[in-house]
Amino acid sequence: MDFVTGLPMTPKNNDAILVLVDKLTKSAHFIPARTDYSLDRLADLYISEIVRLHGVPLSIFSYRDLRFTSRFWKKLQEALDTKLSFSIAFHPQTDGQSKRMIQILEDMLRCCILEFQGSWEKYLSLVEFAYKNSFQTSLKMTPYEALYGRKCRTQLYWTELKENQIHGVDLIKETEEKVKVIRDCLKAA
Repeated sequence: MDFVTGLPMTPKNNDAILVLVDKLTKSAHFIPARTDYSLDRLADLYISEIVRLHGVPLSIFSYRDLRFTSRFWKKLQEALDTKLSFSIAFHPQTDGQSKRMIQILEDMLRCCILEFQGSWEKYLSLVEFAYKNSFQTSLKMTPYEALYGRKCRTQLYWTELKENQIHGVDLIKETEEKVKVIRDCLKAA
């Protein structure tokens, strides 16, 4: 669990991304946020975006951000029966996975902004989708497969689209093209 900060303000007034990576499946969530969110707001975001989808984690490993080391956050995780661990300065092996994920995320966002000319927030869901469906050598499968036990079923990779079969073909084709560009950037990263 970590933050990407220093991002340009989006039309929805977000300037950061909360990044959460599952160590086992390499699955990740990229959640738009603000650097000035209160601890209550971060707790709501965490519960609505992570606990809602995956249940309460057994443990969380995070950077020593003041928000994560606060008494409020510690008490929240204690109430949820989640063990908290923090990275140690000058020991990148303790949180190397999240740091590497953040490097990849930044590279992918840079690519999207340059390629598609828009707000990073607009493409964050496609970036997350592309990442979760990219082959991970350490897993010998995609994070999506590791998490759900099957390949992702998506129309975005259909080789032939017939207008009489799908509504919104243009949207699907456009999204497919964007995901392909993002995946190419992910490979480069």
